[in-house]
Amino acid sequence: MNLYLRLAWRNVWRQRRRTLLIAVGMGVTMSLLVFYDGLIGGFEQAIYGNAIQLLGGNVQVHAPGYNEKAGRKPLLPLENPDAVVQAAEAHPDVVIASKRIATGGMVTNREGAFAVTIIGVEVEKESLITPVADTITQGRYLNADDGDMIVIGQGLATAMEVEAGDRITLVGNSKHEQTRQRTMTIVGIYDVGVPSVEKTMIYMSLAEAQQLYGLNGQVTEVVVSLKQIGREQGVISAINKSAPGYEVDSWETSIPDLKQTMDMKTSVMSVFGVFMLGIVAIGILNLLMMAVFERTREIGIVGALGLKPREITLLFLLEGILIGLMGAALGAVLGTILNGIFSVVGFDYTQFADLTEYTALISGRIYTQLMPMKILQHAVTIAVISAIAALYPATEASRREPAEALHYV
Repeated sequence: MNLYLRLAWRNVWRQRRRTLLIAVGMGVTMSLLVFYDGLIGGFEQAIYGNAIQLLGGNVQVHAPGYNEKAGRKPLLPLENPDAVVQAAEAHPDVVIASKRIATGGMVTNREGAFAVTIIGVEVEKESLITPVADTITQGRYLNADDGDMIVIGQGLATAMEVEAGDRITLVGNSKHEQTRQRTMTIVGIYDVGVPSVEKTMIYMSLAEAQQLYGLNGQVTEVVVSLKQIGREQGVISAINKSAPGYEVDSWETSIPDLKQTMDMKTSVMSVFGVFMLGIVAIGILNLLMMAVFERTREIGIVGALGLKPREITLLFLLEGILIGLMGAALGAVLGTILNGIFSVVGFDYTQFADLTEYTALISGRIYTQLMPMKILQHAVTIAVISAIAALYPATEASRREPAEALHYV
């Protein structure tokens, strides 16, 4: 095998220009595939990452029994939530773990009554990560010491015909199922471009929610925000190990509609990726078939010298693999450089933000993601395609009689 490998390596460089053209063609094609994966990853982080932060975080921790009553958003206090926060923030993938109170209720004024989800938040922490804080169009975001003040969405403000500074009545149930009613001042209005969220989610400071719902010093959930989606299971395992006894769920469980949307997108993109790989395979096959058939006379010579057909096939197969590996290495480098550049520079996507409801969550720029496993996967694919592309013409040429191959023009 060592002899055939050395012969294959020498043959690869006998026609330097042809070899480099084939390798560069493979490399550029693979780099585009790598860049495509990085761009799709950037879209996922920009759209779904923001959606997850908006709808409740990557991981949610609740008291035992919460999931059985989740549809009613029960006020089940967490025991020792600080231990959960400490366990979560000790994990390197975690950005912030914040305490919340989340429950259902209604807001009313002369325009009618509207069902909403009422969320009390740790303002200092959540202001760093929530899209709500960055999309205030009227007034301001919450302060930790705000009293009877709330932030509502533009969709709800439009339906109720209110502006920042107006007062509306908030109705909800306390921990003991007692009705609590309070007139609240709208301190800010946010506009994330997702009407279904803007009409149903309102925010107040955690201290105000604790006082309003009789949860002095208590919270009903801890939400954990990660640096990147897809790493939730490691964080869940770490929390269960360090702070057992809670119901710990990822966004895939708590936000099934978003999970379904993301799975559908992944399926469509996977089909598109298969088409791209098919085009790549045809191009590589064409290049290598031309390179092998041009050497039919050479195949006749080595056959006349005593090499058996399977040995000739092995020699050309090794050449194809070597060229494929060179193209894969070049593509990996080029693709990584491209993704590295655009992970810092990004793409301006503001003009397309209104295409769909979720694209409105893009903050303005898309930053590509570096995906080492995808790069390795494409490198292996390119090498396999090269081997197959070299195998077919080499096998066909090696079957010819040496006398016939020597007279091939």
